[in-house]
Amino acid sequence: MSDFHPIRLTNPGVGGMNNNRIWTTRNVALAALLAALYAAYVLYFGFISFGPLQFRLVDALLPLSILFGPPAIVGLTVGCFIGNALGPNLGVVDIVGGPTANFLAATLAWVITRRRFQGSWPLAVALEIAVVAAIVGTYVVILTGVPAWIGWVEFLASEIVPIGIVGYPLLKSVDRATSRNTVLSPKNPS
Repeated sequence: MSDFHPIRLTNPGVGGMNNNRIWTTRNVALAALLAALYAAYVLYFGFISFGPLQFRLVDALLPLSILFGPPAIVGLTVGCFIGNALGPNLGVVDIVGGPTANFLAATLAWVITRRRFQGSWPLAVALEIAVVAAIVGTYVVILTGVPAWIGWVEFLASEIVPIGIVGYPLLKSVDRATSRNTVLSPKNPS
């Protein structure tokens, strides 16, 4: 009973002072920022973000889920949902399918890299490319009637550029920048 603080309503040892919370103010802001960036890009560049042939450079943000975890996963999923819902989409399948692809890709990448083995980042990025290309490529092929092999090859290529060629170097740059800054570091619990 000596740990009970006379002013605080809860005992710090029983959940009152949890410094390992995922949803800190900083992480909520990060999720909101990523959601806004993703949705704004998709809507502004709607002419190349929707249809049988798509190119979303904003998918370069997906590898950031490796570094920032759940806030990035949620932000990129919500941003994709908002962008797909408000844009000239392919219907409910597109509104649900795109965010599902982002959620699965970002979550799998984060889970893989938590193991911290050599080569986990490139493997996670390759998996993000494959998951998004397979899910989105499949439903776009079905909805638009584009021949399957053309649709999948196009979606694979349109994900390699933003996620692999732009996103992976972005991930490494953000990691270098945040590792030197204690406020921005994803390891910072505040």
